[in-house]
Amino acid sequence: MAMAPKLQLKQSQSLVMTPQLQQAIKLLQLSNIELAAFVEEQLESNPLLERGTGDENRREEKIDNNTADESYSEIELDQPVAAASQSLDAPDHAVNSEAGPADVGGSVDWSKAGNGGSFQGGEDYDALAQTAAEKTLSEHLRDQLAVSHISEQDRLVALHLIDHVDENGYLRAGLSEISEKLGVSMARIQSVLTQLQTFEPTGVFARDLRECLLIQLREQNKITDAFEAMLDNLSLLAKHDLSGLARLCDVSRETLGSMIEQLRTLAPKPGLAYGSEVVATVEPDVFIKETAHGGWAVELNSDTLPRVLVNNRYFAEICGPSADEQTREFMTECHQTASWLVKSLDQRARTILKVATEIVRQQDGFFAYGVDHMRPLNLKTVAEAIDMHESTVSRVTSNKYMATPRGVFEFKYFFSAAIPSLDGGEAHSAEMVRNRIKVLISEETATTVKSDDKLVNMLRAEGIDVARRTVAKYREALGIPSSVARRRIFKNAQI
Repeated sequence: MAMAPKLQLKQSQSLVMTPQLQQAIKLLQLSNIELAAFVEEQLESNPLLERGTGDENRREEKIDNNTADESYSEIELDQPVAAASQSLDAPDHAVNSEAGPADVGGSVDWSKAGNGGSFQGGEDYDALAQTAAEKTLSEHLRDQLAVSHISEQDRLVALHLIDHVDENGYLRAGLSEISEKLGVSMARIQSVLTQLQTFEPTGVFARDLRECLLIQLREQNKITDAFEAMLDNLSLLAKHDLSGLARLCDVSRETLGSMIEQLRTLAPKPGLAYGSEVVATVEPDVFIKETAHGGWAVELNSDTLPRVLVNNRYFAEICGPSADEQTREFMTECHQTASWLVKSLDQRARTILKVATEIVRQQDGFFAYGVDHMRPLNLKTVAEAIDMHESTVSRVTSNKYMATPRGVFEFKYFFSAAIPSLDGGEAHSAEMVRNRIKVLISEETATTVKSDDKLVNMLRAEGIDVARRTVAKYREALGIPSSVARRRIFKNAQI
């Protein structure tokens, strides 16, 4: 068959991810902290974007509609104030679209302004900045290094070791790795480490728990063969196997008890006595509040919503008749980007509110009565209820939190696997079963320790069809030891 070039016309369909759609998807899965950082970057790079202060709303209320200043295209979150909250009635928990501001504790103020120049309540006041910072462990170690007798040649090695100490006081780097990176011998690294292990707090620069406790015992001159044997077998102590530990230490049970009491006076994490980096507090994206008529109101947290404006006046001024083609093209691109950002932020807020409302509808039993009444829930159920794709719901539930009367929970907390019921009724959520296992074990006494098989029988008596391996998996996830270890704990507590 001869091969020759030819033209062929073909019609096809394809889904193209435009840059604007990619941006909207990206914003959807960002947490409120990441979103604030992203908006800050856009404010710095786009000359048409400005930070909203809330004065625009008050200005528009004072002027007539015919003479309204249209120089600002305010973020659309300020427009649908009535849609900023959803109210769920008590009987059927259907969305109450006619609920007024009184039903949900007042409308959401999307353009919350500061207190002007108030020192205590103004937006520019930073209480944390006015507080003296607590000295960190790294700073404390560097201060000791400055007055130590370590040679100048070894000081750089010591500084490198300090940089690898975590907030608990442990050295989190291998000596061979440090030796290779710095180009010094292992003997020199070990010599510097030995000197650093004399620093305060006692036990710092240890590489594991055994070494940390050993350093503290050595400083107290309490090192004996029995103590070294105990430190070599800390796993038996964790299992409360005191009989086996006493044999290995070659001491009596009474002596072993005294040694354990001395061990309890030591600090397993000596570095925690000093300050560390400030951890950001979780800021909820939505608030769940109980209404006067017994339902639930879902409100967006306006403090986490960026207030962004598009300066149309500046755009019109720059792109006037005297503007060159290059300037006009650049400003047009900036205007499109700014407009899409405003729309994306609006769509993100609406989607979060919609997903949160459906979660509250599905898990109304949890909010009213507690975790024992949590229902099994998956992404597909929520997606079908709000007519969205599962991937969209998945992105919304990532790194999003809701503040409820029962505490602050991540959206994903309310999604739980289904465990069938023995009587063929409604399935039970895995979270409810985990909580039930925890409650049953917390009611144990020294004579009523329950094995996993016993827990299975008790749960099945309550109508929960669960396997033994599932109970064991949930128990281990809760950090609860086996029934053998729990019996040892009760037994040792009575000695």
